[in-house]
Amino acid sequence: MKLKYLSAPYLVWMVVFILVPLLMIGFFAFTTEGGGFTLKYVSDVGQYANIFVRSIWLALIATVICLIIAYPVAFILSRMEKHKQGTMLMIVMLPMWMNFLLRTYAWMTLLGNNGLINHLLGLVGIGPFKLINTSGAVVLGMVYNYLPFMILPLYSVMVKIDKSMFEAASDLGCNSAKTLVRVVIPLSMPGIMSGVTMVFVPAISTFIISRMLGGGSNLLIGDLIEMQFLGNAYNPHLGAAISLVLMVIILVIMTIMNQFDPDDQVLM
Repeated sequence: MKLKYLSAPYLVWMVVFILVPLLMIGFFAFTTEGGGFTLKYVSDVGQYANIFVRSIWLALIATVICLIIAYPVAFILSRMEKHKQGTMLMIVMLPMWMNFLLRTYAWMTLLGNNGLINHLLGLVGIGPFKLINTSGAVVLGMVYNYLPFMILPLYSVMVKIDKSMFEAASDLGCNSAKTLVRVVIPLSMPGIMSGVTMVFVPAISTFIISRMLGGGSNLLIGDLIEMQFLGNAYNPHLGAAISLVLMVIILVIMTIMNQFDPDDQVLM
C-alpha cells in the first residue's frame, strides 16, 4: 500500500507532462480549426520529406561519429585505476554543467568567418574557409553537445567487464583485435544501444544547434516544428502533425534497433 502512494507523484507527472501533451498532439494533428476531423495536415507533412531525410541523415552521422569517438574513450576510462576514473568522468561531464546555448554560442565564435579557427589557419597561409552555416557545423555541434551521452552508457557497461575475460581471451590465442571483436564489443552492446538511443533521439529533433550553426540553409525537423508553433507561419495543427510523424519515425527506428537484442549476443 505504501508503494502505491509513493508512486502517485510519478504517475501524476506522467499524466500531466507525457500523456496529456501526447493527446493534445494527436488531437491537433487530426482536427481542423473548427474541431472537425481531417487528414489534411498529416498528408501535408509529405511536402517536407526532404527535411525529414536531412534530419535523419545528419543525426545518423553525428551518432556514428559520437560512437567512434566515445568507444575508445569509454574503454580507456573503464581500464583506469579507480581513483582516476572519477576525475576523468568529471572532465567528460564538465561541459554539461555549462548552459547549452552558451556552448553553442562558443562554437559560433570559433567557426565564424573571422573566428578563432580561421584566424589560426590564416597564420599559416590557409583559408579562410566557410565553416559556419554548413551541415558540417551542425554535425559538429551535435557531436560536441551529445558526446557525453554516448560515453557514459558505454563506460557504465565496460567498467563491469571482468579483467579475467581479457586474460582468458589471450590464453585462448586472441590478439588485441580479436579480443575487441569477440569479447569487448559483444559485452558492451547494451551500452552501445543505450548510447545510440540517447544521442540519436535528441539529435534528430534538435533545433537550436541547426539554427545557430547551420543558418537558414540547414532547416531540420525541430526548426520546422518550432516555426509552426512560434513562428510567423503559426499553424499548430501542421506542427502537431509533423511532431506525430516524427514520433512514429523514432519509434520505428527504435523498434528496428531493439531487434539487435544484447541478450542474444554470444561470444563467437
